[in-house]
Amino acid sequence: MTGDEPTPAPASLPPAPARRLPAPAVRVRRIQEGDWSAITALEAAAYTPLGLSEGEQRLRSRAAVSPETCSVLHLGDRLAGYLLSLPCPPFRCPDLDRAEQPSAPGPHAGNLHLHDLVIARELRRQGLAQRLIRHLRRTAGSLGYERISLVAVGGADPFWAARGFTAHPGVRPPAGYGDQAVYMSQRLEAS
Repeated sequence: MTGDEPTPAPASLPPAPARRLPAPAVRVRRIQEGDWSAITALEAAAYTPLGLSEGEQRLRSRAAVSPETCSVLHLGDRLAGYLLSLPCPPFRCPDLDRAEQPSAPGPHAGNLHLHDLVIARELRRQGLAQRLIRHLRRTAGSLGYERISLVAVGGADPFWAARGFTAHPGVRPPAGYGDQAVYMSQRLEAS
């Protein structure tokens, strides 16, 4: 071999198959005391721009009414979302300006009010909200609820309509929910 001859190119190897890392585990569980700082931060990020942020005391008061129907969603080790729901007569909703008053469990008229559902902004559109909604439906059904209601705020009514909730135009939520607030509900399927 002389210095004038080109050096042969090394044999190319086929590209290694792309290795996918396992997706972080998603789990839903009841709210625990150590969750409140993350819940409050998620709530403030979602609702402060709409002028609807309630603050930790009012959020805690709603969860205290019905802890079995309030959940957090973890994506891996991260608290990525939460859901607060409580018994409420049909066509009524909690007052955003007041904390819930502790009371003995009473009749709920078959209605569970989904007060709040938030997923971290950067994790939306991945089906995480749907996981919380499915969990709530199962829980509500097992506790004897027949209907779930909510107030869609900030133009979110199309999101909820796509998940089977129906608007009730004759029901006007309190002014504290904003101009675009829409009261909606859904009958639970019998198991």
